[in-house]
Amino acid sequence: MKKRILIFALLYLPFLTSAQIEDAWVFLEDKVDVANKIANPLTILTQKAIDRKNKHAIIIDARDVPVNENYITNLKNATGITVYAKSKWFNAVHVRGTAIDINNLETTFSFVNHIEFADRSLNTARTGLIKSSKDKFAIENTRVVFNYGNTQNQVEMINANDLHLADYSGEGVTVAVIDAGFPNVNTMGAFQRLRDNGDLLNGYDFVNRTSNVYASTVSDHGTKVLSTMAGYIENQYVGTAPDASYYLFLTEDGLDENPVEESYWVEAAERADSLGVDIINTSLGYKDFPSYPRYDYTSTDMDGSTAFITRGANMAFEKGMLLVNSAGNSGNSGVNAPADAPGVFTVAAVDLNENYVSFSSKGSAIQPTHKPDVAARGGLAYVINSSNSIVLNNGTSFSSPIMAGGLACLMQALPSLTNAQIMQLVRESSSQFATPDYEIGYGIPNLQQALGALLNEDEFMGSEFKIFPNPTKSLLFFNFPENVNSAHIKVFDVLGKLVINTTIYQNNKVLDLETLSKGIYIARLKGDNKKTNTFKLIKE
Repeated sequence: MKKRILIFALLYLPFLTSAQIEDAWVFLEDKVDVANKIANPLTILTQKAIDRKNKHAIIIDARDVPVNENYITNLKNATGITVYAKSKWFNAVHVRGTAIDINNLETTFSFVNHIEFADRSLNTARTGLIKSSKDKFAIENTRVVFNYGNTQNQVEMINANDLHLADYSGEGVTVAVIDAGFPNVNTMGAFQRLRDNGDLLNGYDFVNRTSNVYASTVSDHGTKVLSTMAGYIENQYVGTAPDASYYLFLTEDGLDENPVEESYWVEAAERADSLGVDIINTSLGYKDFPSYPRYDYTSTDMDGSTAFITRGANMAFEKGMLLVNSAGNSGNSGVNAPADAPGVFTVAAVDLNENYVSFSSKGSAIQPTHKPDVAARGGLAYVINSSNSIVLNNGTSFSSPIMAGGLACLMQALPSLTNAQIMQLVRESSSQFATPDYEIGYGIPNLQQALGALLNEDEFMGSEFKIFPNPTKSLLFFNFPENVNSAHIKVFDVLGKLVINTTIYQNNKVLDLETLSKGIYIARLKGDNKKTNTFKLIKE
C-alpha cells in the first residue's frame, strides 16, 4: 500500500510542478504609430517632461511610446493569465499564471517576442536557496523612542541648511516618492504647509490600481519617508526640501513580497518621467522573496544589470531623472536592487555622530560602480508617522530621502546640471572622496561646498575660456585666457568613472577623444591658478 502511494505521489509531482503559479515578464514585438507619437510628443508626455528632456539633451524615442493596448487585451483574455503591470520602456507586461499557460503565450501570439520568468530556473538551470521569512521593514518599524525633537542634526550633517539660508529649499523641483504607503498625508498637520502651497501633487496606488494613494493603511512607511523631505511643524520639524513638489506612488505590497512589485516600480518610474519629475526617491530594495524563494536574487545578481527593477532604474537614469535609493538594511549581506544600479545614487546610513551603522547594506566589487555612493543620517533619524507624531526610527529608508531632499535644493540652485553632473558634484564634496569604502562610499556630502565649488567656477577663465567643437567627433580644442598657462583635465562618464586624466597647455591646447565611446561626459578643469571649471562634453 505504501509503495502504491509513493508511486502515485511521484506520478503526481510533475502535475503539481506544472500547476504552480509563476510570475513572468512578457516582452512584446512592436508598438503603434511610433513615428507620429515621437513627432508629436505632447500626445505621450507632459510639457514639463518635454522641457526637462530638451534642457538636458535627452532624446524622446520609442521607449516613451505606450505599450500596444490591443496586445494587453489579448493577453488578459488568454487562458489562465492575469496581467498585473506593464512597462513602455521595456515594451513588456508582467503576468501571472502556470508555466504552461505563460509559455503558451509565445506560441499563441505572434506579437510576443520572448518571455522571462521571475523563477530563473525556468529560464536556465539555476536554482536559489530557501531563505527564512522576514519583515523587510523590521528594523525601520521599531520605534526606538517616542520623542518630539527637531531635524537639526540630519539637515546640518549634509549642509542642506546652508542651501535653505541661500533660499534654495527645493522650490520648482518635482520629486516622486515611490514607496509602501502614505496614510494621512492628505490630512495630517505635518503636511499642511505642503498642501497649502499646492506642492502635494496627485499620486497613484499601482498595487490596488486606484488614484487614492492615501487609502492603503497596511504601512505608513511612505508617510515617514516623505516627512524627512517635506514635513514641516513649526519650531519642531523641517524636512530637507520643504518647498519641492511631490508625486506619491505606491508600489510596495505590504501583504506580500513578490517580483510584481519590481514591475509596479518600473510603471511608476515611467509615469514619473512622463510627468516631468526631476528626482525619484525609493526607499525599497529587492533581493529575497521569503514566500517565493525560487524568485530570489543572489549576491552576484546585484551586478547593476540583472534585476528587472535595476534595469528599469538604469533606463530612468537615461531618461534624465536623478534616482536616489536607500542602500538597504542588510549589513554585510550587501546592497539590494535597484541600489546596485550604476544610474542610481545609493545612500548608506550613519548615526548622529556620522559613524556607520551596522545595519546599513555594504557595497562590493560586484557592483560596476562604487556602492554606496554617499551617506546621511539613518541611525535614529527623526521622522513623522501617520499619527502626526515625531519619532526616531532606524533605516537607510530615511537616509535616502534626507539626501534626496538636499539634492532637490541643490538642483534648484543649479538647474542647468544633468543628473550625472549633480551626482558627481556631490560625490566630490563628500568627506572621503579620495578614499571611498564599501560602508559609506564617498562619505557624507557637503552640499553647500558642492554649490560653492560650482558657483566659484564661474570666476575661472570666464567668457574667455572656450572649448570647441562641442559636440565633437574626435579632437577637442581649448582657448585659454592670458593668465592661465596650463590646466589639468579629468573627464568622467555619466556613471562617475574617470576615463581621462591629463594636463593641457597653452602651446598645445588640444585633447584627442578618438578612443571615447559616443555619449555624454563631464569634464572638470583645474587651472594653474587653482580655480576650476566643469562642463558637459558630448562625444559624437
